[in-house]
Amino acid sequence: MKQRKNNLIPMISITVLFFMWGFITSLNDILIPYFKAAYSLSHFKANIVQLAFFIAYFFGSLGFFFLAKKGLDPIHKYGYKSTLEIGLYIAAIACIFFSFAAKLNLGFGFFLSALFLLGIGLTFLQVAANPFVAMLGNPDTASSRLNLSQAFNSLGTTLGPALGGYFIFTLFIEDAKGVLAVQTPYMILGILLGLLAIFIRLSKIEEPVNKKNSTSSKESIFKYPYVWLGALGVFFYVGAEVSVGSNLVSYLTEVSIGKISANTASSYLSYYWGGAMIGRFLGAVSLSKIKSHLKVIYMLLLAVISFGIIFIVNFSLHSLTINEVWYFLAFMLLNFFFFYLGKSKPARSLAIFAIVNSVLLLIGMNIFGNFGYWSIWALLAIGLFNSIMWSNVFTLAIDKLGDKTAEASSILIMMILGGAILPPLQGLLADNTSIELSFIVPLFGYLYLIFYGIKGYSIGKKSI
Repeated sequence: MKQRKNNLIPMISITVLFFMWGFITSLNDILIPYFKAAYSLSHFKANIVQLAFFIAYFFGSLGFFFLAKKGLDPIHKYGYKSTLEIGLYIAAIACIFFSFAAKLNLGFGFFLSALFLLGIGLTFLQVAANPFVAMLGNPDTASSRLNLSQAFNSLGTTLGPALGGYFIFTLFIEDAKGVLAVQTPYMILGILLGLLAIFIRLSKIEEPVNKKNSTSSKESIFKYPYVWLGALGVFFYVGAEVSVGSNLVSYLTEVSIGKISANTASSYLSYYWGGAMIGRFLGAVSLSKIKSHLKVIYMLLLAVISFGIIFIVNFSLHSLTINEVWYFLAFMLLNFFFFYLGKSKPARSLAIFAIVNSVLLLIGMNIFGNFGYWSIWALLAIGLFNSIMWSNVFTLAIDKLGDKTAEASSILIMMILGGAILPPLQGLLADNTSIELSFIVPLFGYLYLIFYGIKGYSIGKKSI
């Protein structure tokens, strides 16, 4: 009980962090159609927004990796808490720079530079926060804790498109010219991130202790196949998730032949990210040690409350009624069923959910024929099944690594690079074929995750 009480404040602090970077990350999906219109960009050029943002994770984590090998990375030198503070300050400066770039109308390149710096700041948060949460308690429930934190990350990604779409496409755009509509939202974000850094500094957070690995600390992390295969899993998961989210607004406006506006499409997008929030709350319960009969009750309550939040926000800001979104409820029931099939096993659940997402993509691409609104909601429902993928891949890939966890974590975060590579590829394919066919790019990502959930997670683990 004392240990649980000591872990409460750190968990709350980290959960707030997960929420904030989720909110910021999902705003990129609003920036893509916004900059596309403001600068008359192609699908490919607009998706460079994600390239600038997510490639920062690669370079930032690469630096962490080489420093970690010598024990000179911020986590080893200063601890998890200080690393989180550094990341928040960098992200705050990036948001303020982004705001001034809008104020001075410095051009698209300056916005990309600000997004790169923002990605560097979030790299610090990702490298420190994910293993931090995993180590705060029983290793057997690490996936459950990470799913819980990721659920609040998804609350941020849910509110990001809804609120961001309202502020940028409705509230500020009426009194702004060019790109000025993004000035105030990003200045507010910069201030909030700075305040959060101060809050983390003042919080009493005990540093988790890494257990010594039984193998030599000089041994290469690449000796463990399940680690680098997990890194590829992160690459394809993040790439697929971001590709779908980045191109949904364009998909919705194009396949509806203008019947769905960019503003309304941004509200639909919050159901995509909101689905991940619902699934992660369910995953936190499903993968926990709670008794089976209580799991069902808690999962139902969380599903109803989470859907209520998404619906109320979008009805208030965008007037989306239940008649327009009831399709989502049908996919929620499917999500509940597939959680049951997963049997609370991280690898099994990962494989099943990746299979489901592959089918949903094929439906959204109209491979099996045109299903009308079902095709649209099939793509939006992918968020429900993305839910547990990050936490399951991450915890499977750092399992039993002891004091080499920080090194492995930096490699895994490095592979968030997938969010930089796959969206522009999908944009390029959309420019040369169609927006529907372009979703074959994230499909390849989910096919790889099926492999990792079935076999890849266990390769080389027995030798440890």
